[in-house]
Amino acid sequence: MAFDRRTFLAASIAACAGPPALAQASFNFGAAAAYSADRRGVSLLVMQGGRVVFEDYPNGGGGDRGWELASGTKSFTGVMAAAAVQDRLLDWDEFAADTLGEWRGDERRAITIRHLLSLASGIEGGPIARPPSYGDAIAQHAVAAPGARFAYGPTPFQIFGEIMRRKTNGDPLDYLHRRVLDPLGIAPTHWRRGSDGMPHLPSGAGLTARDWARFGCFVLRDGEGRVDAHALAQCFVGSRANPGYGLSWWLLREGSCRRGGAPAGLALTRRWPRAWAASSWPRAQAISGSIWRRAWTSSLRGRRRAFFKRCANAGATGMAGPTPNSCGPCSRAE
Repeated sequence: MAFDRRTFLAASIAACAGPPALAQASFNFGAAAAYSADRRGVSLLVMQGGRVVFEDYPNGGGGDRGWELASGTKSFTGVMAAAAVQDRLLDWDEFAADTLGEWRGDERRAITIRHLLSLASGIEGGPIARPPSYGDAIAQHAVAAPGARFAYGPTPFQIFGEIMRRKTNGDPLDYLHRRVLDPLGIAPTHWRRGSDGMPHLPSGAGLTARDWARFGCFVLRDGEGRVDAHALAQCFVGSRANPGYGLSWWLLREGSCRRGGAPAGLALTRRWPRAWAASSWPRAQAISGSIWRRAWTSSLRGRRRAFFKRCANAGATGMAGPTPNSCGPCSRAE
């Protein structure tokens, strides 16, 4: 189901692991849920130690109801690419022209997979929320040298989609399902496709809150052995063109978030659904700064701070924060 940022104010807390600074923290999830519901939120989910410990679905929400992730969809692309690296379908630093033969005779022959997914290929990003068809995407020419500048937008992701289509001789989404989503039990409620019938990779996926948190937990745990940890780690290395962006993931860097009244080590994040990741580990910072980042407008900053204060405020319904190395297998509490 589609939503706009005014009506879909969902909330999720992904606390798969936490630093010592949070061990004594207490979170009043009931107050946070009431705050979210009062502001038209539809989903609040808390995951602690890999286990869902609190969830609330007011205002027409539901545990089985999916919501469109918008640009959060981009996060799947880097993970798909990491799986393809493990499967030796591609290499991060291979030339895209090795697969896209039509690029071999012009300036695009120097563009690598890493350039594409770090959005530093030199090809313009294109209009936000308007992904071109795969064919139209690969027809675009570079306007800058590879690695020279960062350009955010849907076009590079659609180009990568065409590369995966040719490498797998099939639908890129089929590969993502087979390698990542199906083994994790993640079932998108929908996924938008273009006029060419191919899936939109920069946007358009719909997930339930539980499945969205499950995916975050999977990445937080270095791919859980299903995707090579070294290949996955490349998603969280910034480029010279933009140190704050990895391979399809925004990165949370030191000083990029205001602590405000938050406990030390708690990363305040920006993304639909609004989320707080209780960890100071680099990968958890990437999760909090990437899975959830980017959609919050300045008008919502005050609400975000207020929501966090409700959540972090100790109370009768509070729950102790996660302890170090408490991360067990992701599970769904019944």
